[in-house]
Amino acid sequence: MSADRLSATLSALADPTRRAILARLSHGEASVTELAEPFAMSLPAVSKHLKVLERAGLISRGREAQWRPCRLEAAPLKELAGWIETYRRFWEASFDRLDDYLREIQEGDPRDRH
Repeated sequence: MSADRLSATLSALADPTRRAILARLSHGEASVTELAEPFAMSLPAVSKHLKVLERAGLISRGREAQWRPCRLEAAPLKELAGWIETYRRFWEASFDRLDDYLREIQEGDPRDRH
């Protein structure tokens, strides 16, 4: 994942409203009006959030007659998960080494048991 795309994805996900919109879209397509329903904000404000998500590649907008459905585009999330996985493996290995070290300390040196 390129640094610019990663930055765009993380920036888009930094806002709780945008995360809630993505959560809604994970259940299927929705119109701007449907996406705006749970929020106490204007349609133009919701549209601004959608533009951020669209620029980050997290959603796309279709056109079906008068309806412009929004849909989730999960590829950037998959790429982000892969980037995060690298660090998860690092921390998991670090914790495994710490577990081993703590076990050694608790068991003590067998030469000291006389």
